[in-house]
Formats: sequence, structure tokens, C-alpha cells
Amino acid sequence: MKTTDELAHEISRSDNILDYFAENRSEMQLGSLPEYLESWLKQKGCSKADVVRRSNLNKAYVYQIFLGKKYPSRDKVIALAFGLELDDKEVQVLLKQAGYRELYPRDPRDALLLYAIGHHQNIIDANELLYDHNIEVLE
Repeated sequence: MKTTDELAHEISRSDNILDYFAENRSEMQLGSLPEYLESWLKQKGCSKADVVRRSNLNKAYVYQIFLGKKYPSRDKVIALAFGLELDDKEVQVLLKQAGYRELYPRDPRDALLLYAIGHHQNIIDANELLYDHNIEVLE
């Protein structure tokens, strides 16, 4: 997988955008969030029930996200990432797939979340870490 910077560089030096698309089709985000989530389920070998339990989100809400009936906020996507037990790089990919900005290490809240994810903490531990630093928890 090419980095975003590599793709941006290729766009800037491309003479023909159609050639760029043809050469980089596999790099494009063409799916919907439910499709990406299903892909993550398969890749991680877990079930929707596992995601519900580990994300601390409402079961009906999670299933509606997987069906495409609800679109989650950035915090809910991060909670889903905890549910899928994604590592720090995978969380960044999921956030991009959902159309949200990546976790940013200079943002105190994002830094704490990156710490929790990088240290394989669950969402309860992550929320305790946020709470201990007087920062809004994931809901």
C-alpha cells in the first residue's frame, strides 16, 4: 500500500489523471463503511458480537452501522476500532475509510487514545486514562 504522500506526489507529476487512476485503482477507497467494517471483521477473525462487547457500544447501534443505516461519529469509529482490536496503524486506516481525520499525536486526547491503542488497552481502560486527565471520554 502506497502512502498518501506517495499518491499525492504521483498526482502532481501525472500528465493524465485517467492513467493515474488506472495505475492506482487498488489504492483508492471505493467501498462504503459497512464494506470496510466487514473486511476488518474477516481480517481480524472476529464477529459483530465481539465488536459490540469490546466497543462498549449499543448492540442495535453497531448492527445498524454494519447495515449502513447509521453513520457513526469519529468517537464511535474509534470505539469500533477498540471492538475490532485494531493496532495504531489500522485505527488510522479505519478513520480515513470512515472519512475522519487520523488520531493526531499533538492533540492531547488523541495522544492518550494512541497510547491506549498502542498498549493494547481495552476501551474501558482508555476511557479511564482520558478521565484521569480530565479529557472527554469515548461514549
